[in-house]
Amino acid sequence: MHLSLVLTQAEPVIPRFPVAIEPPDLGRWRAGNTGVAGFTTQCGPRPGPHVVVLALMHGNELGGAVVLDRLLARLDGGDLRLVCGRLTLGFANLDAYARFDAAEPTASRFVDEDLNRVWDPAVLDGPRMSVELQRARAMRPVIDDADMLLDLHSMLWPSDPLILSGASAKGRGLASALGVPSLVVADHGHQTGPRVIDYPRFSGDGTDAAACLVEAGQHWQPGTVDVMQAAVDALLARTVLGGGPLAALPTVRCAEVTRAVTAVTSSFAFVQAFRGGDVVPRRNTLIAVDGTAEIRTPHDDCLLVMPTLRASRGHTAVRLARFI
Repeated sequence: MHLSLVLTQAEPVIPRFPVAIEPPDLGRWRAGNTGVAGFTTQCGPRPGPHVVVLALMHGNELGGAVVLDRLLARLDGGDLRLVCGRLTLGFANLDAYARFDAAEPTASRFVDEDLNRVWDPAVLDGPRMSVELQRARAMRPVIDDADMLLDLHSMLWPSDPLILSGASAKGRGLASALGVPSLVVADHGHQTGPRVIDYPRFSGDGTDAAACLVEAGQHWQPGTVDVMQAAVDALLARTVLGGGPLAALPTVRCAEVTRAVTAVTSSFAFVQAFRGGDVVPRRNTLIAVDGTAEIRTPHDDCLLVMPTLRASRGHTAVRLARFI
């Protein structure tokens, strides 16, 4: 892509990415068995951790729904049996998912607001109302009871798969024990609000509960579903299907976000079409402009985490990270 095109296009058009996977029919799982719609729990014969796997935190991220639909069918048919603990599989934003249209696949991310930006106890306990806040409040008892939580996500723009662990050592430890994807990024979330992995049960020091978020690849692609399936399989094999201590795997590479870049203007633009996972070798390299401000790499070997090639004002445009 030519530099002049990127820098002068204040409102770039989002490409029409193909939808190459079929949204599963979740009707048989909608009632669940937990008292929370879309959440189903199964218990093993021996004590163990309560493992929660979430899909559809964003209603248009279909891959997680495919994975959980498969797992629920195996559990229901007796093809998959827990050894210990409890496993809860939950479809988060069912209302947004019901609106999914392959002709406009980006339109059903949420109904009123991002469900993955409301996980602040003060907000959850407060008077504000929205479809997503009501849903988060309904989900909260399950979240409050989780020992380990894996949140399945995908990305609009091309990127290598990764795991976001949040800022806590607990989250990084859980992510490093999965091994899939093999890149773990420790970060502090978004200015627009906390994610479920930032919820105090997982991010605070008062419990051993841990959570991480898999960004498995680009939306609506079969390969993304495969990465999600592998991540879930790794978690279950080391917990409710087998047990044993969770320890960091030597194949995992870790990075820590040193700066989260939020678009200040509506004309934020990268100087080239970066891909998530690109590494910029030199410090002080120009990577984007935001109005008249230049965005430059703060250190050598700067990892670009999930660059959004059409960043809206007030939203995260890219995270810059250092390998550790």
